[in-house]
Amino acid sequence: MNYFDTSLEELHQKLVSKEMTVTELVKNTLDKIESDQKELNAYVTVDHDGALAQAAAIDEKGVNANNLWAGIPVAVKDNIVTKDLKTTAASKMLENFTPIYDANVVEKLKANDVVIIGKTNMDEFAMGGSTETSFFGATQNPWDHTKVPGGSSGGSATTVSAGEVLASLGSDTGGSIRQPASFTGIVGVKPTYGRVSRYGLIAFGSSLDQIGPLTRSVRDNAALLNIIAGKDDRDMTSSDQPVDNFAAKIGQDLTGMKVALPKEYLGEGIDTDVKKAVLDAAETFKKLGVTVDEVSLPHSKYGVAAYYIIGSSEASSNLQRFDGIRYGYRAENVKSLEDVYVKTRSEGFGDEVKRRIMLGTYSLSAGFFDAYFKKAAQVRTLLINDFKEIFKEHDFIIGPTAPTPAFKLGAETADPTTMYMNDILTIPLNLAGLPAMSLPAGFSDGMPIGLQIIAKPFDEETMYQAGAAFEDATDFHKEVPGQGGQN
Repeated sequence: MNYFDTSLEELHQKLVSKEMTVTELVKNTLDKIESDQKELNAYVTVDHDGALAQAAAIDEKGVNANNLWAGIPVAVKDNIVTKDLKTTAASKMLENFTPIYDANVVEKLKANDVVIIGKTNMDEFAMGGSTETSFFGATQNPWDHTKVPGGSSGGSATTVSAGEVLASLGSDTGGSIRQPASFTGIVGVKPTYGRVSRYGLIAFGSSLDQIGPLTRSVRDNAALLNIIAGKDDRDMTSSDQPVDNFAAKIGQDLTGMKVALPKEYLGEGIDTDVKKAVLDAAETFKKLGVTVDEVSLPHSKYGVAAYYIIGSSEASSNLQRFDGIRYGYRAENVKSLEDVYVKTRSEGFGDEVKRRIMLGTYSLSAGFFDAYFKKAAQVRTLLINDFKEIFKEHDFIIGPTAPTPAFKLGAETADPTTMYMNDILTIPLNLAGLPAMSLPAGFSDGMPIGLQIIAKPFDEETMYQAGAAFEDATDFHKEVPGQGGQN
């Protein structure tokens, strides 16, 4: 089965009317994934038996006519724990780890009869921007198999972009949902920090991480976020902000709204085609009755530096638990307790993870805490204040998702700092905790370009309203791999 040929609504009607069973849908999905896996490597684990068992149970009781996602297969990033289904975070450290509980988002999917089809490939412990740091090998971009799909949620983006599933879940610490969505021509959303529970998400940066949906359309994305959002008492950072219908404003007129376009988002380092796509998007919004203003985010240039200090510091703390004692990989031929720790972590973690642990430990050390971590936290506050000023007079912000389209596999792995700069446009939103969406907005030499829409805290409704209006006014989201994108 190829999900390009049908919509969520059409599939739902077929399942409700029993024109198609959930079991048939799942079997077709598994066949498509299996046929693509050798080439794309989008999955670490495909849950054949578990998905078919879920499907059979749903068929027996019937599909809920009021739940669009009932019976629909969805993929889950492999740093979101799943009971009795291997969860590796794409690391040797957790190569054979099988959790004994479900993450909050997985509980919610199952409660809504969503079928978990498998666990998607990613950068190890979500540390990377290309899905090349995975212990299980790199994932390839469906649009061009010589290019990266972005990261760290590259597998989640690839499986949707390739038409294997209608939706997947990813996690976004500095752009890890939005950047791969941009590179693969789909819709990816990082909700407001606290909007979705992080319970059961293997932590990278606890003040930055957020789970979100990747889909083919804006409307599907809103519908999936409706399922996974909400307060969770097991996550102290989970917000008790009421969860309304995120699609409530979709279809409403944008006339009279004001959008901000930061000049820093179109400056040095932004690809020519990417810049043109964003300026064209601004014109599209003007035709929809929106006033577009140029604004400034003066402290955005410090975002990457602040992020890699804060994120790495939190990572060095979160990854202490992987020590060879409690669970996960344990080195052999050790002679002392210290030997267990050192050899296990040296052998179990990849280079990028070790790099960030060392950077974080250094930043938190007694002699450097004030000079690095404290300064980064102060920059974070300045960034938050920049956004607050803009949102005093504007309804949302637009800009590129990534500075360039997808780059070649292996092109940037030798230089970590070059790789880090790919997140320069997405990182500030994680530091500020704002909701942001990437959606298709053009092409460059046949490769997708993403437009980023940023909203006020807990105003996902306006973000989806603007995204759906742009999607309806353009045809970029209708292009699929193999058919070629047009500039």
